[in-house]
Amino acid sequence: MKHLTLTLAGAMVLALATPTFAQRTHPSGPPSNRGGRPSGVGPGTNGGSGTGGAATHTDMPHASPSDVLIHNTAIAGRIQTLTGQDAQAACAGFKNLSQCVAAAHVAKNLDIPGGFDTLQGAVTGNDAVSPGKAIEELSPQTNGKAEAKRANKQASDDLKESSS
Repeated sequence: MKHLTLTLAGAMVLALATPTFAQRTHPSGPPSNRGGRPSGVGPGTNGGSGTGGAATHTDMPHASPSDVLIHNTAIAGRIQTLTGQDAQAACAGFKNLSQCVAAAHVAKNLDIPGGFDTLQGAVTGNDAVSPGKAIEELSPQTNGKAEAKRANKQASDDLKESSS
């Protein structure tokens, strides 16, 4: 059982991290110019903020979920529909937007007791556990690996749809 849990946790980490790596649009550029930012515009600068045009999740590969949600109202609306709460609040504590959207789908798909808030707390709280372990703890009768894979696919589809 311990081996299965570790394997599932490892698979969840890989599955949730993969969409993050896929978001890079210009991996050959220098770190300050990845993701199509103009030179001099990056973390800690004010350049480019408040300009016209909608940014998508692929425009900001290193951005926090909060930063992306400010610019991508389509995915923010989808998260609000899934969780019943403001997207900024729903994604607080998640490492990336893909994890947040996948967790929203898991909570909705499995009708997690306590809803999205319970899953969010299990994955991002002080005693945080991996998404796979959280699924197993909150819905023991469920195949955590299969549900995580399903939710990651749904999240990927949502993110692609919101950027078109």
